[in-house]
Amino acid sequence: MAKKFLTLNIGATNVALAEYESAAHGSLTLLRYGVAQLAAPIDGGNAETILAPALMEIVRSTGIRPGKVSLALSGQMVFPKFAAVPMAGGAEKFEQMVRNEIEQNIPFPIDEMVCDRQVLGDTEGGDKSVMIVAAKVDQVEAVCDAVVSAGFSPELVDVAPIALTNAVRAARPDETDGCLVILDIGARTTSLVIVEGDKLYNRSIPVAGNAITKEISVALGCSLEEAEQVKFEKGYVSVGGVTEDEDEVADRVSKVCRAVMTRLNAEISRSINFYRSQQQGGTPAKLYLTGGTALLPQADQFFAESLGIEVELFNPFEAIAAGPAVDAGALASDAALLGVTAGLAQREAGAARFEINLLPPSIVSARAEKARIPVLAAGGAMVVAALVLLMLAFDREAAEISARRDAVAARISSLSSFDAKVTAATRAAAAAQADAERLRATLLERSRAMHRLNVVRASLLDGMWIESWKDGRITVRAWIDRVKGKAPAGKTTGEFVVDRLKTKGAAEEVKILDISRIGAAKGGDGQIEQFTLEVKFK
Repeated sequence: MAKKFLTLNIGATNVALAEYESAAHGSLTLLRYGVAQLAAPIDGGNAETILAPALMEIVRSTGIRPGKVSLALSGQMVFPKFAAVPMAGGAEKFEQMVRNEIEQNIPFPIDEMVCDRQVLGDTEGGDKSVMIVAAKVDQVEAVCDAVVSAGFSPELVDVAPIALTNAVRAARPDETDGCLVILDIGARTTSLVIVEGDKLYNRSIPVAGNAITKEISVALGCSLEEAEQVKFEKGYVSVGGVTEDEDEVADRVSKVCRAVMTRLNAEISRSINFYRSQQQGGTPAKLYLTGGTALLPQADQFFAESLGIEVELFNPFEAIAAGPAVDAGALASDAALLGVTAGLAQREAGAARFEINLLPPSIVSARAEKARIPVLAAGGAMVVAALVLLMLAFDREAAEISARRDAVAARISSLSSFDAKVTAATRAAAAAQADAERLRATLLERSRAMHRLNVVRASLLDGMWIESWKDGRITVRAWIDRVKGKAPAGKTTGEFVVDRLKTKGAAEEVKILDISRIGAAKGGDGQIEQFTLEVKFK
């Protein structure tokens, strides 16, 4: 019987939600998916205001219905540890030694952490090789609460690098006996995983896409937003040597990309050497690239030349079919962002080798309480059934039957009172849900308004300001002789601002209603130029 399930990858700058279906024979199909940008990086205090609106945006755009979901945290939120633990003393002693490893190697008190471990196999010395993963309880609970506020129910909390490893093993089962490197280059961090059979080594490296954007901003003297746009339009990794690009900007950007990738390559080499010397690992034969920054042109060629191994962009959908509702063209470009959701789907389908669950204690307890309700209801039904059978057994004795009937009547009265309480609680819950929906709508509208304001501000030249904003009509003013930056030949300053606003991708239609100049203010020494824009946002 086919089974549908939802998977969610929460990254540093975006969130990916995907719905999969697993057939009876184990094959997977991607039914629908969506990717949304986060308004800001998630921290312990803003998860609900940042994550929930992004999830609701995906729900609206894709039609995915909220429900039970398996989610993955980014590698920078967790503390991985790989240890060799002796089995002497039995299972209880083994668990105590694992706990000692956690207390000695995790930089927070253990009662502030949610931890899980998995035995990977035996070491050459006869001990057990154990993977330990821990995360701060308050951070995991904040993320789970945000997911719940968007209408979802977290069933599993995995870790992105481990989920991605499961995706690679499922897509390339014939290669995972050898030594492979998986490199997920995101925005804030790069997750490096070395997998060799049942061995696993994971490390988070603080060199990624944002580092490239910052270096471009410095090199070109522009804002981070403009640097990100330049990286997207002209960025590629220079292959080195004396070659130069005819486009001066592209040439400088390519060399910046290469410089940052060189720093990342040094960390990768250091990690490989550590794995080989400390964990007696083999020499990697292949590297799989994934993540948004991995799509920079020539990144695969750079790592192939620097590391001296075969490099390939990882596509998880070689082993997973795409449903009729999935746009094949969009999926080809988004595949690098969906590898983690594919790994979560493999786990849901029972095809994952590595299984970690950091579901926080609060959710585990709530789930246990919920599971008790059917048991209590069944117990009550059994009591009533027993009473009925007892009355039938003593049917000949009228007095006892009457007494039993009175007892049943009293029980029915008690249950009726309980039913009234349940009904009242249900109504209260519905009212609370309605209040929550209104709050989520308010938070989403606030997030959308802030985003639009930031887009318009980023489109103005230095020295310009917003004079008024009403019903999509935005009046902009500037002292003509104080504006920094000039429009290209043939364009007015207002037309140049319109062009900049269109490139941001947030406006569907922009036009200038009027342009005028206002005489200098009293005591002033210049003129104010004013133009009014009519903006239709997406």
